[in-house]
Amino acid sequence: MNSQAPMAWRYCGNQIKLWRTRAGVTRQQLGEEAGYCEETIKSVEQGRRRASLHLLQVADQMCGADGMVAAAQAYLQPERYPARTHEFMGLEASATSVLWYEPMLIPGLLQTPQYARALMIENCPPFDDDTIEERLSARMERQEKLTRKPYAQFGFVIHEAALRSLVGGRDVMKAQLGRLLEIAGLRNVAVQVLRADSGTVLGLGGSLVLLETDEHEHYAYVEAPATSALYSDPATISLLTRRHGIIRMQALNAEDSAGFIAEVEAEL
Repeated sequence: MNSQAPMAWRYCGNQIKLWRTRAGVTRQQLGEEAGYCEETIKSVEQGRRRASLHLLQVADQMCGADGMVAAAQAYLQPERYPARTHEFMGLEASATSVLWYEPMLIPGLLQTPQYARALMIENCPPFDDDTIEERLSARMERQEKLTRKPYAQFGFVIHEAALRSLVGGRDVMKAQLGRLLEIAGLRNVAVQVLRADSGTVLGLGGSLVLLETDEHEHYAYVEAPATSALYSDPATISLLTRRHGIIRMQALNAEDSAGFIAEVEAEL
């Protein structure tokens, strides 16, 4: 597991351990002073968890490191995106066409800050506050692509289940549905709803994003909890494009979708 952890986490954890041992401070003592259990300190020292700024400051003071431990904070900023999504994020940023189907959640490009935060707070294992804020900021920045010139073309198909899941509670969800209607009014964005009674089973298979770059390269991205895959081979792209096409044909058109979203919003 250590071999897969970020090098900065492992190096910082090792430095905490070296300074702690040199100062004769036990893991239990450091944990009690910083408000963490001994197992958490062990995980940090082994590079399996990122050291928080608070822990670095406490360790620095207890071990008499004169700022040498606390200085590691500059190299431990939370990742803005999960490591497995970095390539997809780069392609999304430069794409000229984005076709996105989502069965259970509102697509990230359409989420309000409150909705996105509610999802991140419920992550398992839990994110620390710094990670939540960094990833929330990154997600909101991604949404600038919706209105950035030259315009990219967006087509979103969202399953009814995602509209009715009360992520963050009724008020958060009501604001989220209002946001969908607002974005659906953009000329370069189409938002469609796949109703639960549509009869298609392809819509139950998970999320799917199709991308096209300005060089006419095509990619497909699929995601599930804790895993994802980015495809570029023509055979897979063709299969997933046909699957997306069937889902899109089964969805309500843009006008009827807006009416349906408004109805769900009014029910909240």
